Amino acid sequence: MNALIEVNGVNKVFPVPGGQVVALQDINLTINQGEFVCLLGPSGCGKSTLLNAVAGFAPPSSGNITVGANIVTAPGPDRGMVFQEYALFPWMTVAQNIAFGLEIKGAPRAQIDATVEKLLSMLGMTEFRGRFPKDLSGGMRQRVAIARVLALDSPVLLMDEPFGALDALTRRSLQDELLRIWQELGKTVIFVTHSIEESIYLADRIVVLTYRPGTVKRDIHVDMPRPRDSGSAAFNDLKRELGRLVMEEQQRHEAAERAGLTTD
Repeated sequence: MNALIEVNGVNKVFPVPGGQVVALQDINLTINQGEFVCLLGPSGCGKSTLLNAVAGFAPPSSGNITVGANIVTAPGPDRGMVFQEYALFPWMTVAQNIAFGLEIKGAPRAQIDATVEKLLSMLGMTEFRGRFPKDLSGGMRQRVAIARVLALDSPVLLMDEPFGALDALTRRSLQDELLRIWQELGKTVIFVTHSIEESIYLADRIVVLTYRPGTVKRDIHVDMPRPRDSGSAAFNDLKRELGRLVMEEQQRHEAAERAGLTTD
C-alpha cells in the first residue's frame, strides 16, 4: 500500500492561565491509501486534537503532517470532515445541503445534480431530498452530513465521533453504511471514537492514545474478516486487550483529576 498521510514528530501545546498544556507529544503515524484507522482513548488523550491537526484546523506546535506530497498548513479539498454535530444548514433541503460545497466550488450544474442524485441513492435518501433537517431523525441528519462531505470527493475522510449521539441500532446501521461506502469509494478514513466495540467493528488499525500528553500507546492491526461478529472469540479477545489499554489511561486521567492536574 502507498503511504498517504504522514504524521511526523507532531507536538501540540495549548497556552492556559499560568502555563501550558501539552496535548500531543511526539506523534508519529503512517496511514496508507485506503486504510480505515480509528483513534481510540479516554477523554483528554488528544484524539480530536490530532484529527483537527490533520484537517488543518489546528496546526501542530512542532513537527509536520503531510497528505500526499503536501504539508498540511490549512484545511483543503483533499480532506473532508464529518463532526458529531450535524452542522447542516436548517434553511436548506437535504438535496441543497449536499449540493452546497460543489456550488461554492463553482462546479457545473449538471455535475452537481448528478452527484446529488448518486449520493441520495447511495445513502437511501432519495425520498427525503426535499425535506429540511428539522424533519429528519438524528441518523438521517448524519447521513446528509456524510453525503455533503462525499460530494466533494476528497480522498481523505476525517470523522470526529460522528455516531456518538445516536442510539445503538441507528449507530450500527450507519457503521454498516460507512463500511459499504468506504469499500465502494476507496476513501482513506481516520475515525475518532470512545467506543472499543466500534473501533474493532470498523477499523483496519486501531491507534490507542495515552492520556495527556497524547502519545501513541499501541498501534494494532485488526486481522479479522468483514463483516465482523461481535460475539466471536477473536473480537472479544481484542476487546479485552483494548479495554485494558484504555482503562490504564482512564485511571491516569482520574488520578490527575484527583491531584488537581487537569482542567477537563
